[in-house]
Amino acid sequence: MATIGLTVTDGWTTCSLGHRHWGRAGAAGLLVHRDGDGGPELLLQHRALWSHHGGTWGTPGGALHLDETPEQGALREVEEELGLPARDLVLGARSVDDHGGWAYTTVLARPVGDLDPARLRLDGESTGVAWVPLAGLHQVTLHPGLAGSMARLRPLLGAAAA
Repeated sequence: MATIGLTVTDGWTTCSLGHRHWGRAGAAGLLVHRDGDGGPELLLQHRALWSHHGGTWGTPGGALHLDETPEQGALREVEEELGLPARDLVLGARSVDDHGGWAYTTVLARPVGDLDPARLRLDGESTGVAWVPLAGLHQVTLHPGLAGSMARLRPLLGAAAA
C-alpha cells in the first residue's frame, strides 16, 4: 500500500462477499520461511499503526499492478517494504484467498542464505520485522488475512521443509 508512485490499481474495492480490499486488480504478499530449530519460522513484518490493520504482524504485500503476476507483485512489495531483493529468495508454492472478484495470493519463498532481519531496510509501512516460529504464532497479533489463511498455508510450509 505504498503512497508514493500510486498506480491505477492502487485503491479500495469491494468483493462479491461485501468485504473492502486494497488493490483493484487483487493483491499479493510474500511469506518468507526457513527451517528453525523448533520447526518452520516465518519472516513477518509488524505493520505501522497508520496502515490497514496496523499493529498486526503479517507478510509484506500489497496491490498488484496491471499485467503483473502474483509472484512479480509479491517480489516487488517485499523489495519496497523490506529492501529484500528477489535474488536473495527462492520462490515456492502459492495459496490464493479468493473472495469472488478479488483475490489475495500468498507466495511462499525461502531465503538463499542467512537472512538477518536487523539488516533489512524498512520503508515506513512497518515498525519491525522478525523471524516468528510457526509454533509461536499465537504469541503475536496476526493480520486478519494471514490468520484466516494459516489453515491453507501450514501444509505448504510442511511440504516445503520435506
